[in-house]
Amino acid sequence: MEDSLTLSLTLKVISTLALTGVVCFLVHLYYTMWFMSERLRRKLWVQGIKGPSPTFIYGNLPEMQKIQLKSVRSTPNNAEIVAHDYTSSLFPYFVQWRKEYGPIYTYSTGTRQHLYVNQPELVKEMNQCISLKFGKPSYITKRLAPLLGNGILRSNGLVWAQQRKIVAPEFFTDKVKLMVGLMVESIQPLVRKWEDCIEAQNGLMADIRVDEDLRGFSADVIARACFGSSYSKGKEIFSKLRKLQTAISRQSFLIAVPGYGLLPMKKQNEIVSLEREIESLIWKTVKERERKCEEASSLEKDLFHHILEGAMNDQSLGKDSSKGFIVDNCKNIYFAGHETTAVAASWCLMLLALHPDWQSRVRTEVAQVCGDSFPAADSVSRLKTVTMVIQEALRLYPPGAFVSREALEEIQLGNVTIPKGVCLWTLIPTLHRDPEIWGSDANEFKPERFSDGISKACKFPQAYIPFGLGPRLCLGRNLAMVQLKIVLCLIISKFTFSLSPKYRHCPAYRMIVEPGNGVHILIQKI
Repeated sequence: MEDSLTLSLTLKVISTLALTGVVCFLVHLYYTMWFMSERLRRKLWVQGIKGPSPTFIYGNLPEMQKIQLKSVRSTPNNAEIVAHDYTSSLFPYFVQWRKEYGPIYTYSTGTRQHLYVNQPELVKEMNQCISLKFGKPSYITKRLAPLLGNGILRSNGLVWAQQRKIVAPEFFTDKVKLMVGLMVESIQPLVRKWEDCIEAQNGLMADIRVDEDLRGFSADVIARACFGSSYSKGKEIFSKLRKLQTAISRQSFLIAVPGYGLLPMKKQNEIVSLEREIESLIWKTVKERERKCEEASSLEKDLFHHILEGAMNDQSLGKDSSKGFIVDNCKNIYFAGHETTAVAASWCLMLLALHPDWQSRVRTEVAQVCGDSFPAADSVSRLKTVTMVIQEALRLYPPGAFVSREALEEIQLGNVTIPKGVCLWTLIPTLHRDPEIWGSDANEFKPERFSDGISKACKFPQAYIPFGLGPRLCLGRNLAMVQLKIVLCLIISKFTFSLSPKYRHCPAYRMIVEPGNGVHILIQKI
C-alpha cells in the first residue's frame, strides 16, 4: 500500500514538473518569438512607422516568400533584354512594401524587428552616426564569421575602432598611388591571354567570358599588395575563399528565424573545414613573408607587414590577439578587395559593351592624358571620363546591395527613436535609381550626370553610397577606384568590344550583386 502511494506521488511530481517545464517553454517561446518583437514594433508604430502585419513565430517571412515566388512567376523569361532595374526581381518584397508604406517602414522576421530606411536624410544620419552603440547586425555577422572572422567588416564597438585605426592608414591615397605599378603588372597576363584568344580566331574576334579573368587580375593585385607575391602563390587562398562564399551564400541574409535557412550538417562541416584551411594558409603566408623581411632588410615592406607592425605595437593586443587580428583582416581584404572589385569591373565592361560611344570617349581621354606613359600614378587622378563611367556603373550596379546596422543600445536618428535590438536596412539600388533623386532617366546609363562631381549629379548626394558613407566608409575605396581605372584604361586602349550573344542578363544576389551567368563579350584588337 505504501509502495503504491509512493509511486502515485512520484508520478504526480513528475507530471507536475513536466507540465511546469512545458508551460515555461511556451512562455519562453512566446516571450522570445513574439512579445519582444511586438514591444519593439509598438515603439516604432507610436512614432508613425507602419508596416505589414506579422504572423506568430515567423513574422513577415511567409509573405516575403509569397511575394518572391509571385515575382519569379511574373518575370518575363527573356534574359537577352538588359534592364538595369533588378530590385523588383531580387528584392520584390522591399519594392512592394515601399509602395505601400513609403520610404520608412518596419517588418519582422520572427525574433528580429527590422526598420527599412530609404529616406535620404535619414540614410545620411544612419551612415554618419559615430556612436559605437550602432553596429553591424549581430545575426548577420555571426553567419559571416567563417568568411570574415572578427575583422573590420563585421566587428563592432571598440574592437572595430581599434582595427580601423591600424588598417585605415594603409589605404590612404598616397599609399594606393605606390601600388599603381603592380596593378599595371597584374593586368598584363589578362591582356596577353585575350590577345592570344583573338589570334586563335585568325586575329578577328574572340568570344570571352571576362568575369573570371577579372577575378584573377583583382586577386593578383591583392596578393602582390599584401604579400609581394604573385597570384599563383595566393591562388589556393582565393579559390577556397570563393568556395566558402558560395557555401555561406546558400543561407539567407535577409531573415533571422531560428532554425530557418540552416545548412545540412555536411555543408556546415564543409564551411568549418574551409575556414580552418584558409586561416592556416594565410598565417603560413604571413610568416613566410615576415621571415623574408628579416633575412633581407632591404626587402620592401608590403601592406600586411605594415598592418602586422601596427598590431604588434598595439599594447592592448596580446600575441594570440595579434595573430587573429592579422588573419581576420587578411580575409576581409582578400574578400572585399578582390571579389567586389572584380564584380564592379565586370559590370563596367558589360555597360561599356552596350555603349561603344563611351569606349571611344575613354580611349581618346587615355591617349590625351597618359600618352605613351600608360598609366602613371599622377595621370590616373586626371582621368575624368573614366571616373564618370565608373561612378555611373557603381550607381546602377553597386556590388553591395545593402547598408545594414543594428541598434546595440537605444539611439536617436533624426526624429526617429530606434529601440535597442532593431536592425536597419537601406537598399542601395533603390536609392541609386530613385527618380525623385536622380531624375526621370534614373534607370539609364548616363555617365555625363557625374561631369561636375557627385555633389551635382543628384538632388541628395548622400543618396550615392556604393562604398557606404561616414565612419563605416569602405577602407578600400581608393584602392578599388584606382584598380577599376587601370582595368578600363588598358582594356579600352587595346580592344573594342560588344556584348556576346551568349550573354544573359541575370543579376544575382550572392552576398554581393554579381552577374549570375557571367559576362560574355566579343573582343577585337585595335
